[in-house]
Amino acid sequence: MKTKATLKQIAKELNVSVSTVSKALNDSPEISEQTKIRIKEYAKLKNYKPNVIGLNLKNRKTKTIGVIIPNILDSFFAKVFSGIEKGADEKGYNVIMCISNESLEKESHTLEMLSNGTIDGFIVSISEEAQKLHEYSHFKDIINEGIPIVMFDRIADDVECDKVIVDDFDSALNATQHLIDLGCKNIALFSSVDNLSVGKLRAEGYLKALKDNNIEINQNIILRTDSEDDLKDKIEKIFDNNTIDGIFALEESDSVAALKIGLKKGYKIPEELSIIGFADGILASRRLSPSLTTVSQHGIEIGEVAAKLLIDRLESKEENLPYQTVVIKTNLKERETTRKL
Repeated sequence: MKTKATLKQIAKELNVSVSTVSKALNDSPEISEQTKIRIKEYAKLKNYKPNVIGLNLKNRKTKTIGVIIPNILDSFFAKVFSGIEKGADEKGYNVIMCISNESLEKESHTLEMLSNGTIDGFIVSISEEAQKLHEYSHFKDIINEGIPIVMFDRIADDVECDKVIVDDFDSALNATQHLIDLGCKNIALFSSVDNLSVGKLRAEGYLKALKDNNIEINQNIILRTDSEDDLKDKIEKIFDNNTIDGIFALEESDSVAALKIGLKKGYKIPEELSIIGFADGILASRRLSPSLTTVSQHGIEIGEVAAKLLIDRLESKEENLPYQTVVIKTNLKERETTRKL
């Protein structure tokens, strides 16, 4: 492996000052084109790489964004990250992605590790453990150090920062209303994300739709958990012991389980059972038969907006720029698990 050269070594070899090498590598107009070419070619030959942390200490800018997501296997977070990368790249920023794996400790450690001069700001979706414990002091500490944070999807209301969310409550209300308009009277709710802010808002939207239509709330067909571990067994019991003609599922795994078990129990879908899921990954749209009707969260757009909010704050000359909460509207993508109105 080649040894990386330093500015001092390059300067010594070319018999110029360290300042001249630095200016040449940064395209300073003070240095002649001939000298720039000579120094750049030699630096490339010697495998020179700038010290990002060193640059940060001098310039206070790394042009790098830290992104912390809870789960890389979730297609929604993958789409959001794609949007962040697109928005950052357009503005000349690099992106470092880290995964909390739903752990408060790992989330807190990652914030601390990257805030040592590696990044300029963070884009974060809060871990399950942090939301469950309502522990957000690690975010507040980073913001107090002068490092901006943009939260998306899973947010903390009592942390003052920019946020990007979808209209979870209204989306759930509208999705449940759609099932009611299709003639469904016994609509089950399946949720494995009840300990998350988004899960609670979606469940509230479902309940509001039932109330608005004078439909009695049947607790026997409402499944609200914070784990996927025994979700399938519980869903099967609900099918076995109750009459269901509609399902609103709050997460992709909940939707898939509902569809597979409904088919296993002999339901004709969508003639006898209509299903709407709060997800819009490849699994829902292409790999299931029948394909799932879903609430689309527009993950790429969320990522682009989050990147713009952070970069605008980083580059703003205004010290007390007011915080913003941007709401991205979802839409219902009708597929084969619901009938046409």
